[in-house]
Amino acid sequence: MKNTEQLSRTYDLPRTAEIASRLNWLRAGVLGANDGIVSVAAVVVGVAGVTTGTGPILTAGLAAVVGGAISMALGEYVSVSSQRDSQHAMISGMRDRLASAGDHVAGLAAAYRQKGLSPQTALLVARELSDHDELQAHLDAQLNLDEDEVASPWHAALASAVSFLLGALLPMLAILLPPAGMRVPVTFVAVLVALAATGAVGAMIGGGSRTRASVRVVLGGALALAATFSIGTMLGAAGVV
Repeated sequence: MKNTEQLSRTYDLPRTAEIASRLNWLRAGVLGANDGIVSVAAVVVGVAGVTTGTGPILTAGLAAVVGGAISMALGEYVSVSSQRDSQHAMISGMRDRLASAGDHVAGLAAAYRQKGLSPQTALLVARELSDHDELQAHLDAQLNLDEDEVASPWHAALASAVSFLLGALLPMLAILLPPAGMRVPVTFVAVLVALAATGAVGAMIGGGSRTRASVRVVLGGALALAATFSIGTMLGAAGVV
């Protein structure tokens, strides 16, 4: 009975890795939206501290949205490209190792013994998986990689840009739709509520405290908004802009 349970856990490894990968993408999306909310809100609130004119606020906001989305996409593309190159290198190295002479089943069985399987069960699993797909069996057991699930930098860049744009939409609407005298207060409230939500979602995905995460991100967002608004107001009062 124990061996059967161990076998079940072993064959669930790829599924576990797939779920972890999806959670990482979801967490990255939440963080991208959070960046869009904070960075664009800080820009438009800072400009609103100087002027109540819709034109300057819209221009600065759009520049922040476009620049931020491109920056996020580029950063994610570079990061995931490096990760992909590393994964390809590991897969290529494993393929070369398997092409050389040696008892590869024994090495695979040793990897499964380290995961908790008995020697007999580990050897059985290693033999059967090697007969099915030797390369993938070694990638799963030793590197926790799936040859068909190598990260795509283009997908990562697109997801990052889209999540940033969705997050940036909130402060843009909050600063442009209300009357001039209510723009900054409405933006402050809308942004802080949204940040509390993204903080809670991020903590829920990561299994942390939603309250602590929300408080941290709200305090950080409030500090950014207060700083840019204060700077804008002082520059406007001094006649610099």
